[in-house]
Amino acid sequence: MRSWRQRIRALGRGSSARRLRHLRRTHRLPDTAQHQAPEVIQDLTTPPAPPIALTPQVACSPDTDMDVLWHIALHLPELRKWIVANPQADAAILEFISQAGGPGVKPALEVLLESLETEKSR
Repeated sequence: MRSWRQRIRALGRGSSARRLRHLRRTHRLPDTAQHQAPEVIQDLTTPPAPPIALTPQVACSPDTDMDVLWHIALHLPELRKWIVANPQADAAILEFISQAGGPGVKPALEVLLESLETEKSR
């Protein structure tokens, strides 16, 4: 009869390999054969592009990506009122901004709703 220590050691042997195979089969572990190498930077002498300076102009520009707008909405309460003025802002981000609040958000939302009502009555 084996001791409990021997049983635990026997259970531990090969279990990590089985776990990796299981994860690979269920597509929860990336396949190394399909994994692509990272892109190589061709010109190492040029500096990278600077980060976007988050300003009111960026927040209300229709060219601003929704990911950037969400970042502003989540992290910069002082710029939330400018997102309300962005024509690309969807209902989800406007709802978040109305719930989160911030300086000038309530008047900005009131102006937006008034303009929508005026446009609707025409």
